[in-house]
Order: sequence, then structure tokens, then C-alpha cells
Amino acid sequence: MIQTIEELREYLYKGLQLEHATLPPYLTALYSLHPGKNSDARHVIRVVAVEEMLHLTLVANVLNAVGGTPNLTKRGFVPNYPTRLPAGPDDFEVHLRPFSPEALATFLRIEKPAQAASEEDRFVPMDWATLGLTSNGSAPSPDELAELEESGTVLGLVPGDPTQRFSSIGEFYEEIIRGINHLEDQARKVGKTIFTGNPAHQVTPEYFYSGGGDVIKVTGRDTAVAALTLVAEQGEGLHGAIFDNQDEIAHYYRFQQLEMGKYYQKGDEPGDPSGPDLHVDWSAVYPVKPDIKLKHLEGDPEILAAAKEFNQSYAAFLTDINLAYNGQPDLLLKAVWEMFRIRDSMNRLIRNPLTGQSGENAGPTFELWPSKEETP
Repeated sequence: MIQTIEELREYLYKGLQLEHATLPPYLTALYSLHPGKNSDARHVIRVVAVEEMLHLTLVANVLNAVGGTPNLTKRGFVPNYPTRLPAGPDDFEVHLRPFSPEALATFLRIEKPAQAASEEDRFVPMDWATLGLTSNGSAPSPDELAELEESGTVLGLVPGDPTQRFSSIGEFYEEIIRGINHLEDQARKVGKTIFTGNPAHQVTPEYFYSGGGDVIKVTGRDTAVAALTLVAEQGEGLHGAIFDNQDEIAHYYRFQQLEMGKYYQKGDEPGDPSGPDLHVDWSAVYPVKPDIKLKHLEGDPEILAAAKEFNQSYAAFLTDINLAYNGQPDLLLKAVWEMFRIRDSMNRLIRNPLTGQSGENAGPTFELWPSKEETP
């Protein structure tokens, strides 16, 4: 149980990380699609990506409301791909790769509904020995944990207990909601509230519109819970439901449509869509090199320069969003325009073959900060 306001703010920061961590894989898959092809897949991935931006904004509003400070420009906020997200006992990697059956399988695992069967099942032990990420196969030392978190290699650890992680992203948010209720109950007993943040730092609906729901201004317990519930509903589907309370299809079931070749419609049961056919052409995709890094581009100076330019554009994009979440909400409108520049920059990479790379194309690396070895 979250016991302090500092712990709650740490959880919410990790929530920002989790929401953003899905964007680079989704965007890489989206822009790997050939122009004029795969309109169904393009629509599904684009809608999900826009709604992830909504989720990012909702979590930032909750963090601001409880007196925290969103920071999307901190080293490690953008993961070092491949990264690992909560998925129960079978930890899995999330890669940057083109649209493919493997990418779709990963997207389904990210968004999979996974409500725990019991209180004990909400957490699963971290198998550090299998991951091979620590010096001796045991839980990381404080220094190793700080390095892992700074690199964004593993996301979704239980704050303060690196031996445990949540069984799903939905359970992660359930823990935050429990923490909000507990801390607010304690505060009210002495005539106080945990919602002490500056109201001017709230992003309100006029600054962000998503077809999948509006931004919720967080002013207290009820709106905080509503915001986080919307995040969980639109992602995994609350309690496995296909449609949320605004009749939008949860992300898991949006992606499942691509796997099953049919759209869901109202009245369908999970796993049995009965709507119109949906067509996927797995061949109409640029062969982006998976998990590409700047070091892979050294033989192509022009592509390397374009990749560095993309990273600078993406850093500027996150900087604008960060300023929007810290008292300048009008900059969120500017960030939307920045996304178009990001799209064009991604296309310049994804459509270019690499020299001597067996038919693979370039792609965005999302390396926003130099490694410690490269830092002067």
C-alpha cells in the first residue's frame, strides 16, 4: 500500500513512463506501413497512439493535482529499447520494429487485460537471474537499480521493492487508485487534502482533443479516480470489457481485430468479433531494422545525420509537452504540430535502405541522450 505522498508521486511518475514507453513502438510500426496500403492497420495504430497521448496527459494531471511535477525530459524517461513492461510472471521485451505479426503480438501483450485472481496475485517476483541484468543474478544493488532506472531498461518495478513487479499495467493503476483513496482518507481525518497542486497546471479539454475521450481536469479524489479509470478502461478494457463507458473499443481489442481479421461491434463477446472484415497486408511494410541504434548507421553518414535530427525533434516534442504539463498548456497545441515534423522525419529514415544490412531499412533510434561514456 502506498503510505506517503512522496510514494504516490513516484508511482505517478512511473505511470508517465509506462504510458510514453508504448509510443515509440507504436509510431515505428505505424510509419513502417507503405503509403496507401493497410488502411485498417494504419487507423487502428494511429487511434491507439493518439489515446496514449491522452493517457499521458491524464496521468500528468493527477500528478500535478497531488503537488507533483511531471518531468518528461529526465534521463531514462524514454526507455532504452528493447525495454521490459509488466506482464505477470512471463516478463517480455518491447522492441522497436516494423509492423509485423511479432510487433502485433507485442502490442497485444502490452494491452492484455490481466485482472489478478487474488490479492497475492497482483504482484509477481522479479527473476533477475533469468534477465541477466545484475552482477550476480540477485536483486539489484542500489547503484545497479539506479542505473537500470536511468537507462529505462526495466519499467513497472514496485517502487521501493525491486524484487517485485505488478502482474499488469492495470494492476499498477489499481495500486495508485488505492493509494489515492488511502492518503485522502488519512488527510481528511485532520481536515486536509492531498490535492494541493496548482490548478493552473491542469491541462483542460480545450488544449487537447482525442476522439477517444476528453481530458479530465483533476480537482480532487473523484476526478483523479475517473482519470486513472479512463486510462485503464481504454488500455486493457476495464475488467476485460471490449467497450468503455464512452463506447470506445479498448486498445487490446482494437489490436485483436488486426489479428482476427474482423471488427468488433456492440454485443460481441471477447475473442469473437462479428463485424466487417478487416484486411492486413503483412508484405506492404518497410523492413525497418529492429531496435536500431545510432552506431548501426555509421556506414551511412546522411542517414546518421537524419537519425540525430529526428532525436533532436523528438526531444523538442517532449520538451513542449513537459512545459505544457508545467503551467503552459497552450504548448500542447504546438506539440501536435511538432508531431507532423516527427512523422516526416521518421519517413525519411524508414524509407531508406541501409548499406550492407541485408535489405534492412533505417528507422528512428529514440536515443535522446548520449550514453555516460559519450558524455563529456
